[in-house]
Amino acid sequence: MPLQIVHHPDYDAGFATNHRFPMSKYPLLMEALRARGLAEPNALNIAERAPASWLKLAHAAAYVDQVLSCSVPEKIEREIGFPVGPRVSLRAQLATGGTVAAARLALRHGIACNAAGGSHHARRAQGAGFCTFNDVAVASLVLLEEGAAQNVLVADLDVHQGDGTADVLSDEPRAFTFSMHGERNYPVRKIASDLDVALPDGTGDDAYIERLAAVLPELSARAHWDIVFYNAGVDVHAGDRLGRLALSDSGLRARDEMVIGHFRALGIPVCGVIGGGYSTDVPALAQRHAILFEVASGYA
Repeated sequence: MPLQIVHHPDYDAGFATNHRFPMSKYPLLMEALRARGLAEPNALNIAERAPASWLKLAHAAAYVDQVLSCSVPEKIEREIGFPVGPRVSLRAQLATGGTVAAARLALRHGIACNAAGGSHHARRAQGAGFCTFNDVAVASLVLLEEGAAQNVLVADLDVHQGDGTADVLSDEPRAFTFSMHGERNYPVRKIASDLDVALPDGTGDDAYIERLAAVLPELSARAHWDIVFYNAGVDVHAGDRLGRLALSDSGLRARDEMVIGHFRALGIPVCGVIGGGYSTDVPALAQRHAILFEVASGYA
């Protein structure tokens, strides 16, 4: 069975090419996966919109209704970083539904990836930081509510701290949030995860991998996890304009191998999401995101 990938053409909400959020990375990622032979028909699954009932497990009902009706207040839109019109609303619903679908596929097959997701700054009350809905938090709560999982681990290795996920899941004892991120990066006011590891500016491959290798056994010793949501943000890369860390392409690959290999060796399903990446060279950025899928395919 090939690696199961969830995607949708409307993950791309059609932003201008000079927007700070590089929306064109989504179709370019799919091109990169096709070039690698990872996007064959038997590997692809089309995302469906997350229903409001799922979204309201993680987010305030009033905010969900605002996004679905495209009536988000301007103040919140400014915190998100773009207006929430019909295409953005659709994209947020699809990306969240895609992570739920990828999680279910991971439970069935051991590993699966969403070709979007990782919107970890969306808090219970509202979105922020280019994140409208928190797809991983929604998917975690859907699985827990359905009884498909009893213990969920979020391993967030995006360069930015997973404040929204920490906020949404703070009162859920069956979900554990781990964030390893740049200490001096966004958000300025961080919301404590269950475990946070903050790295200094300029951290490169060797120091990063050494720190990660030390923490993974600690995570797997905390509980028997039924699933791990792995946010494989590539904004830790030296070429990322919002990152401030210094990983190389080989460092990204070593990181993904370490995380996925660790949990799959223990028989724990892994659901991968792509997280952040903000290089102005968007084709190169798409190639970096493709590394997650290359590594994951080795465990499918």
